[in-house]
Amino acid sequence: MVLSELEFPGMRTELIEHLQALSDAKYQRIAWVEHSLGEGKYDEFDYAVHFIYDDTNLSKNPELYIGSILIDKNESDSIKQLVKEIDIIFERYGLTLTDEEYISKPEWNNVILKAKEACLVFGVPCVAS
Repeated sequence: MVLSELEFPGMRTELIEHLQALSDAKYQRIAWVEHSLGEGKYDEFDYAVHFIYDDTNLSKNPELYIGSILIDKNESDSIKQLVKEIDIIFERYGLTLTDEEYISKPEWNNVILKAKEACLVFGVPCVAS
């Protein structure tokens, strides 16, 4: 499978943007906590969660997305590892914390690490734009 053969390249782009946001602690502070991305720009952790958990089934079965959003098993495995770390936080702290509270938890470092690893697998920079 190659990038040009993907069924939904726009969704892949959106996934990559979420991976980059999840991999970048500085961006998280600026965007999710301070809300200072600039006029007309807004982001929050909830956007990534909705994409990975609700809008797609990536959180439960990323293999299903090989060929549509993902290129191969390496990419689906990297998403599995990221979801595992997010799930740990949700299980320990629930689903109602603020973004600042989530990113302040010690386990959040594992989310950042797995998101960085996913960015590397996807071949994209680990910095959000």
